[in-house]
Amino acid sequence: MTLQTPPRLALGHITKRYPGVTANDDVSLTVAPGEIHAVLGENGAGKSTLMKIIFGAVRPDAGEVHFNGAPVSIASPHDARNLGIAMVFQHFSLFDTLTVAENIALGLSPKEAGNMKQLGERIRATAARYGLPLEPNRHVHTLSVGERQRVEIVRALLANPQLLILDEPTSVLTPQAVGTLFVTLRQLAAEGTSILYISHKLDEIRALCHRATVMRMGRVTGVCNPREESAASLSRLMIGGEPPREARVTTERGPVRLAVRDLSLPRAHQFGTALERISLDVHAGEIVGIAGVSGNGQQELLAALSGEDGRGTAAAVQLDGRPAGRLDARGRRRAGLAFVPEERLGRGAVPGMSLASNVLLSHQAPPFVRGGMVSASAAAGLAASIINRFRVKASGPDALARSLSGGNLQKFIVGREIEAGPKVLIVAQPTWGVDVGAAAQIHNEILALKATGCAILVVSEELDELFGICDRLHVIARGHLSPSIPVETATREQVGLWMSGLWEGGPASARPDATAEVPAHG
Repeated sequence: MTLQTPPRLALGHITKRYPGVTANDDVSLTVAPGEIHAVLGENGAGKSTLMKIIFGAVRPDAGEVHFNGAPVSIASPHDARNLGIAMVFQHFSLFDTLTVAENIALGLSPKEAGNMKQLGERIRATAARYGLPLEPNRHVHTLSVGERQRVEIVRALLANPQLLILDEPTSVLTPQAVGTLFVTLRQLAAEGTSILYISHKLDEIRALCHRATVMRMGRVTGVCNPREESAASLSRLMIGGEPPREARVTTERGPVRLAVRDLSLPRAHQFGTALERISLDVHAGEIVGIAGVSGNGQQELLAALSGEDGRGTAAAVQLDGRPAGRLDARGRRRAGLAFVPEERLGRGAVPGMSLASNVLLSHQAPPFVRGGMVSASAAAGLAASIINRFRVKASGPDALARSLSGGNLQKFIVGREIEAGPKVLIVAQPTWGVDVGAAAQIHNEILALKATGCAILVVSEELDELFGICDRLHVIARGHLSPSIPVETATREQVGLWMSGLWEGGPASARPDATAEVPAHG
């Protein structure tokens, strides 16, 4: 990289307005060839909008874009790909009914894709090289969120881009996969690829990135070298102050609210994971965590607990001592269970519906619904209350779910379930793609719910999160569940080994993506 080398990307005075909000306000940014450049900011700061403008998915209202020193007009993702720009979205742009290989082929030119057999071999080779195992012939609708993220990353890497945009690429990857990905990104940068990197994980930014542009409320508030900053100073730059402190609460453990007894289920599809004699208890006033590498049965277990998969016996799932295994999702909600799925858009919320209407997905008793009639005012009132209590950045109850940033939609969904006052809360990936301040807020709300006597089960691939809020931990590997261990006596070394199924009585061998490597962070 020399002073005469033009920037790989130069944005000048980019502005993008939506009704009631200016997402990007006079934003300028440069990225040099071979530079890993972070874009930092709290949820709703305008980061994702800016990345979509670069990729051609959104058109700016004003400003200019230069690529390799030449002015360009990027009218579509097709234009971006022709320039050599690839993007990994936080909310995945995949077709559920197509296979992994078919989805990846759609993001490549016919010359790049070749025939499907050749593409499948390239996918396997690239996925193995970068520690992101994928089965090319598997349909996307059968994949967990973490596995879908792998598809997006591998698709971007296969394009051999000059500029790679990564929007929360590690949010549902394991520490082992993150470490392997970082090796890849450093190698790409050394070969001249420029990388724009969005993440709320400040330790990752400090370890990986050469420079960082900080955004707040749509404007650039500073540029820094993250390696010269602490996580605390980066947090202050991002949110304008200290994040809320997470307050651990001591509660007296009550009776068992959720019990799972010898839950065994065959694979629901060719590439699924069978559940093998899963047993666990969650008591009133405690938080139990489940760690594991994505694709080891989390998706299947969540479906069995929520009522989406009713193939188990009636006694396999019990709520307050009563058999619930044959109840559907609505029946379990009536019995006091609330559920936050790992995929927020499409399952946690309906993208094209207002926040007020989305309230009705889990609030269907009076005053919201009486005699089959919906009270729009009650739904709007609760939506407004959630927006206020959880500091959701939205124009109001009538805002469409898809108009919210990922972190703000997550806060709304978690708030909606907590507002139901459940006896049991099951939450998957509670802070996926959420900034440091919002993550602390969500954790505090979960801890406060625990203090009311709720039994809470958290399924997460963030070890720091599980160690921070849980009382006990299990690990899931190849559809088997480990014994529980108190958090105060658990170590990352032990959890790392258990992720490979290496506990007494656990599965004998690990999946290729579940190494016995010790998780370094996350």
